[in-house]
Formats: sequence, structure tokens, C-alpha cells
Amino acid sequence: MTDRPSLLPPLVCLIGVGTFSIMDAAMKELALGIGAYSALLFRSLIGAVFGGGAMIATRSRLPARPVLLLHVRRGAVITAMSWTFFWSLTKLPLAEAIALSFVAPIIALYLAALLLKEPVGRAAIVSALLGLAGVGLVLSDRLAGQYEAGALQGAAGILISAVLFAYNLVLQRQLAQRAGAVEMSFCQNGVMLVLFAPLAPFLAVWPSAEEWLLVLLATALVVASQLSLAWAYARAPAARLIPLEYSAFLWAAGLGWLVFGERLSPMVVAGAAVIVLACLIATRRRPDLGAHVEGDTA
Repeated sequence: MTDRPSLLPPLVCLIGVGTFSIMDAAMKELALGIGAYSALLFRSLIGAVFGGGAMIATRSRLPARPVLLLHVRRGAVITAMSWTFFWSLTKLPLAEAIALSFVAPIIALYLAALLLKEPVGRAAIVSALLGLAGVGLVLSDRLAGQYEAGALQGAAGILISAVLFAYNLVLQRQLAQRAGAVEMSFCQNGVMLVLFAPLAPFLAVWPSAEEWLLVLLATALVVASQLSLAWAYARAPAARLIPLEYSAFLWAAGLGWLVFGERLSPMVVAGAAVIVLACLIATRRRPDLGAHVEGDTA
């Protein structure tokens, strides 16, 4: 008799997705209050401090120059990706933004083909066409002139962030065999801090006591999510866990309604379903590009 697969890895995966979604809501609240730049500046500061402490505690050494340059490139991509994502959250409902960000694994397939010379199969073409249809459904109400001003700019920002996230997935693949999780986290936050810091005298808004608590909460939630997802993926096949990651849309819909009073239109729900189907097709043979689909990996 064969052993039944454990339910614990999927449960931990769902917890990881949930904590990431709560982090998105916390960062949206911060972005609305002090701006996306300041929210990311202070979160990267705390992340770099904790990451540096983890490097010292684990006696990790700084990477060799070729690996360090790859960290710098990935950190720069994540900096731009994170800012466009969280700025866009101030313009869009949370669930709608998450739905649009789901196209990232599809884009990653084509970037891998372009940058790593990997073949593009029929499944990738089908998933791309479905993904475009899903994006059209999500944006259909806005293209018809409904909702608040600035929403289309927010949607454009989310799609730009998705392209950058897809490139991050490709860089992450290149780093996976050359750097550990502690090193990647420290270098990512360190590069973000270095890039954000020069503009601090002109753009930074000092958080209130309550906002500092949100910054700390967002940082802790990122770490908890990363640990949960890493633990789950180490103990269950990616094909079993990837579909659970799209529960982020349900989390975003619930948090958006509960925290921000946001409502979903039927077209957004339909579009999200089509995009998720497209991503499942795209990642069926390439689960390494089906990493967490949220707009931030910090």
C-alpha cells in the first residue's frame, strides 16, 4: 500500500500565501499613508539589518564578484518591480492588482526563451493567448470608462511590475545554485536600500508610531511567508503546490473588502480565472518559473 501524500505541505503553502497577502495589504496601507517609496525604504532598511544579522549568525561570507554582480542586478530589478507594484496598489483594488500580476509566470517563459535560449512550446503560446484574454477581461470595465481616475495608470504599473517580476524569476534561477536563502535576502534588501537611500532627503516621509508597526509587521510577514513556502516546496512537488498559490486572489479579495472597502466586478473574477488557467498551463512543464506570483519577493 502506498503512503498517502501529507496534507501538511499544502497547508503550510496556503499559510505562506496568506501571510504574503496580508503583507500586501499592510504595504498598501503604508503606501496610501506615507507613499510607496517611504514604505519600501524603511522596510528594506529593517530587512537589511535583520539580513545582516542572519549573515553574521550563520557565518556566511560575502559572495564572489560574479555572484555579487548578479545579486546587484536582481536587487535593482526588484527595486523597480516593488515600487511600481506598491505604487499601483494605491490606484487599484487589491484583488484586481493581484489578478493582473498573475501573468508574470507566462512572461517568464518568454524571457527564459530570450535570455536562456530555452524553447517555447505550444503550451506557452496557448497560455500567452489565454493570459492576454484574461487581462482584457480584468481591464474591460476600466477601458469602458468606469471607476476612478488613475486606475488605468495603476493597471499599467502592475503589468510593468509583472514583467520585472518575470525577469526576477529568470535571475533567481541563475542564482539558485550559487547562493543560499540568507545571502539572497540580505543582498536583495541591501541593494534596495542603497538604491533608495540617495533620494531619502527629498522623498522620505517619516512614519508615525502606528506606521512603524506596519513596517515591522510587513517585514515579519515577508520572512514568515518565505520560510513557509520554502518549507512546503522542499517537501512536496511544485505541481501540487503551484495551484494553491493562486488562492492569493481570494485573500486579496477578502482583505480588500475588509480593510479598504473594495468590491469586485464579475469581469475581474472572470479575468482572474482565465489568467490562473493560463498560468497553470504555462507552469505545467516549467514549475521553476511558477514561483510565488505576488508582486514582491523581498
